[in-house]
Order: sequence, then C-alpha cells, then structure tokens
Amino acid sequence: MRLPGLGGWHEDPVWSYVYPWLVEHERIGGPAWRAGTGSDLALMRETAAEIGTLPRGARVLDVPAGSGVALRGLRPGQGIDYVAADISATMLARTRAAATRLGVTDQVTTALADVGALPFADASFDLVVSLTGLHCFPDPRRAIGEMVRVLAPGAALTGSSLFTDTGPRYEPLRWVGTRAGILGPMCSTAEAVTWLRESGCRDVDLTLHGGVGYFHATKAATQDES
Repeated sequence: MRLPGLGGWHEDPVWSYVYPWLVEHERIGGPAWRAGTGSDLALMRETAAEIGTLPRGARVLDVPAGSGVALRGLRPGQGIDYVAADISATMLARTRAAATRLGVTDQVTTALADVGALPFADASFDLVVSLTGLHCFPDPRRAIGEMVRVLAPGAALTGSSLFTDTGPRYEPLRWVGTRAGILGPMCSTAEAVTWLRESGCRDVDLTLHGGVGYFHATKAATQDES
C-alpha cells in the first residue's frame, strides 16, 4: 500500500523537494539528514567533488540526476560534457534550473532515460555518478550493469545508496520510502559489490556510514583485470 500524497518518481514526489533543500541548507539540513540516515551530508559533497577533478573534454553521466544535487561538484568553466539523465521530465527541469543557478548550463545537457536501458554507447563516459539513486531503481542489478557498460575502461562509477543490510535502526526509513513509492526493491551491500565485480569492475569499495553506503569502483582496463 502506498502512503497517500507522497508520489512516486514518475510523478512529483514530496521527497524531490525535501532532499535538495536539505543539501542546500546545511545548517538545518545537516542535522536532519544525520538524524534520519545516520550519515553526514559532507560525504555527499565529497562524492560529487570527483566531478571537479576531471580534465577539459571529459564526459560525465549523472543518473538519476534528480534535482541536480551532484552538479555542485561541477566547476564553472571546467569544460566537460556533463550529461544529466533521469526517467522523470520534472526532475530534469529541476536539474536545468540548478545548472542555471550554479552557472554551469554551458556544460550540461539532459536526457530522458531509463537506467535499465541507457541510450548511450559502450565505454562513452569518463565518470558515472549516481547519488542516492541505486535504491530507487526497480532493478538495481541491471542498473549497475548498464552504468558500468557505458564507462570507459579505467573510468569510475561512484555514488551513494540506502542498502537493505544496515540494521533495524534504518528499517523504518526503508519502510516509509518503499510505501511512498520512492524506494525500489534495493539490495544488500554484498549484492552491490558482487554485481559491480560481475559487470567488470575492480578496486570496488563500499563503505557504510549510518544507513547510507558510499561506493566507488573502477572499470577494468582489460578483460583480464576484471
């Protein structure tokens, strides 16, 4: 049964307003995020900061782009090709608005896309970022496979997610999110690590911080490395 008035991702969920507000208003949002997830918003910024280390001409895929939270890692004038993909046209409109506020619209294009069947060529991105996204996807294993597929050899997939094995303290958070239609079936940390490796990644790191896991994996440069 879905909780009334909250909306799923194909609609305009309340959470899509709350989440970016917490990120943008850290004095209030930081303690609220910590109380709800046991994690620190600074880790979200640190994950997005990898975007700002890429050289001119690099390509980045942000999926799901949502309200453009990961855009805070993109530097004005950096000269990269930043593709923001999401299944929701409403979310992409918010991403474009965030790009305007941050002065990076010249580097950002948006794409209406399903992470389970990304409309991009193999090995076409130098970084894939998925902040608080994996737990939303209806098929997280397939999503991981697709995100790794579009990575160039030696490139990284990085992001954050809720996981199913973070203990009873975070069970109410998962319950509410699932009933609200904003969380999918999710997966355990062990499953995510296994699927990343099966998809061809090496140097897989997944670290839990409260109820949120932060992951970083590098696509093998050759078949023998994976």
